[in-house]
Amino acid sequence: MGEMNGYRPAEALIGESTGIRRVGEQLRKAALTDIPVLIVGESGTGKELAARLLHDLSARRAHNFLKVNCPTVLSKQFESELFGHEPGACPGANEAKAGKCEKADKGTLFLNEIGELDLTLQPKLLHALQDFRVARIGASTERTVDIRAICTTSQDLEAQVAKGDFRADLLYRINVLTINLPPLRERLSDVPILMNHFIRVHSGRIGGRPQPMSMSLTKSLECYHWPGNVRELENLAKCYVVLGGEEQVISMLRRPDDLHVESLDPIDTTTPLRIQTKRAVQHLERRIILSVLQSHQWNRRKTARSLDISYRTLLSKIKDSSIPPVYREQTAASLASRA
Repeated sequence: MGEMNGYRPAEALIGESTGIRRVGEQLRKAALTDIPVLIVGESGTGKELAARLLHDLSARRAHNFLKVNCPTVLSKQFESELFGHEPGACPGANEAKAGKCEKADKGTLFLNEIGELDLTLQPKLLHALQDFRVARIGASTERTVDIRAICTTSQDLEAQVAKGDFRADLLYRINVLTINLPPLRERLSDVPILMNHFIRVHSGRIGGRPQPMSMSLTKSLECYHWPGNVRELENLAKCYVVLGGEEQVISMLRRPDDLHVESLDPIDTTTPLRIQTKRAVQHLERRIILSVLQSHQWNRRKTARSLDISYRTLLSKIKDSSIPPVYREQTAASLASRA
């Protein structure tokens, strides 16, 4: 299994806290069975990595681990993606295609953020998970599949059931065993361990040689509330490696307007936690990208290499970050005048 976000699935549960040790023990026990598992946790806590680790620990590890990203599944594509199709069964279907349920036979079907799956698609998924039989679009017969379902969610599915946004029978089917991943703010003793790990990983990949973390930086990290969880911490570690010091890392934790971009949206009691967390992570990512762009005099290719992302991904993130064009031009001109 390849690396994801800088570390392998076998390293997904780095830390010594009671909470993360409990999760590790639950995953090891669940790996001895084929029961469906629902992994619950805030965005950025490592739910997908835990799912991959569960697959790797199980007897199914020699077979496929196939992901379905539920928030991005369109109704017209759902059946084709999951169940496949026969030639001519739908537009563009020039030849037969196996769906992910077939391809995951004897392996694991991973349903990421299942709470985001459209309500009209849920009965079709329930049928596949309940009967382990699927029919390609345009086929007259069903095929038997042997799949283990692992689902993740950052939402309260019981609350969604109460509102009518999620089927109760589907929840009962996927929720045989629930594993809760604790947010990073509840396992602060793991923060220095994780930070040092990510610094080592990205120093090897990016090529930087940052100084060891000082006690001041360690204490700052342990006092932070980590709205973006482990994902946010890894982004900070990348920034630390690229910039070679801790001053800007500490400033990112304390002064959200350092780089002249808009401050975080105020926290209120009417906005769901997942939305506020997403905004906080996007805000931090925007500041990191700006900082690295500045350090490379707005050279986007060098910035992409430093951040260990593709050039196309960087361009997309710059576009999505809504950095004002005037600010970009002023920054580039200012840097050029100092060159």
